Amino acid sequence: MNSLILTVGTRFLTALFLLFSVYVLLRGHNSPGGGFIGGLIGAAGLVLYGFSAGVSAARAALRVDPRTLGMWGMILALVSGLVSAFAGAGPFTGLWFTLGDVALSNVLFFDIGVYMAVFGAILTLVFALEEAG
Repeated sequence: MNSLILTVGTRFLTALFLLFSVYVLLRGHNSPGGGFIGGLIGAAGLVLYGFSAGVSAARAALRVDPRTLGMWGMILALVSGLVSAFAGAGPFTGLWFTLGDVALSNVLFFDIGVYMAVFGAILTLVFALEEAG
């Protein structure tokens, strides 16, 4: 699409969408929201960029194949969910551990995996549809 308003507005909105998606991902860790909604918001920002600048420019900005991103997200979500089963708790049970002075949980890594999977899946779908015509 060749629109000056869309091109200029997209530069600001894409960065805003991506930043907000990370905020929703991290805020949803202990509250409603999280990886799925954050991934949808982030993908919407890059889809908007793809509509204004073209799919090849959006792929270049992403620097990673969306299918690869989605696959690694699924693996991260699955592994972080199964870590608690190997630790003796039920699968997908939240476990806390400390890394230095920072307390982390496997639930955060599960949310990050879901974020990456949703982000990659939506971008794969939309880019394929846009390239098909």
